[in-house]
Amino acid sequence: MELYFTISIVDRARSEAMLSLLHANKVQLALTLLGKGTAQKEHLLLYGLEATEKAVICAVAGGEQTQQIIKNAKRKLFIDIPGNGIMMAIPVKSVGGGRTLAYLTDNAVPGPGVPELKFDYELIVTILNEGHTDPVMDAARAAGAGGGTVLHAKGTGAKRANKFFGVSLADEKEMIFIVSKTGEKAAIMKAIAERTGPGTPAGAICFSLPISAVAGLRVLED
Repeated sequence: MELYFTISIVDRARSEAMLSLLHANKVQLALTLLGKGTAQKEHLLLYGLEATEKAVICAVAGGEQTQQIIKNAKRKLFIDIPGNGIMMAIPVKSVGGGRTLAYLTDNAVPGPGVPELKFDYELIVTILNEGHTDPVMDAARAAGAGGGTVLHAKGTGAKRANKFFGVSLADEKEMIFIVSKTGEKAAIMKAIAERTGPGTPAGAICFSLPISAVAGLRVLED
């Protein structure tokens, strides 16, 4: 069945409006994480992710449901106008069992649809040591990134991490979400790895996820 993991990044003052929109579209599961923006002032008009408090709202929705949510977010929350945030949809490959699927889809009958596999944008996820956001973002910006959103995290202590990366994943961590064009992703990830990767104080590791649909980057797309 066609499913997407949606991520919405908005100012915290707008988080309840986004949650209400999701619930109005019968989304069964929505989680809110707290973060902060990192974009420099010159990128504010382009990305709307200045260094202010953000809400990162995650949900799972069906294909038609996701299209409707993005459409409503553009029309009611003006998500596609710079300064109002970003919304993206990441394809879900599988779920853990029939009961989980029934819950996430409100008992909808599985259809023949499959997630959209055309990826013009990707989400770069970077995990780094706490307090080293600035050098990581400096490296990313030097390679073309406009901004990102930072989340606080706690590692679970994988013992092999010290062997491979020289850092403990049990320490306090930060995660950075960066949306980039697919063609620019490799350069951004390479810059992060070379300048702030394993063996440096930041100890950053990164990977990317495909984005099937995105809203909030209209100026960049134009």
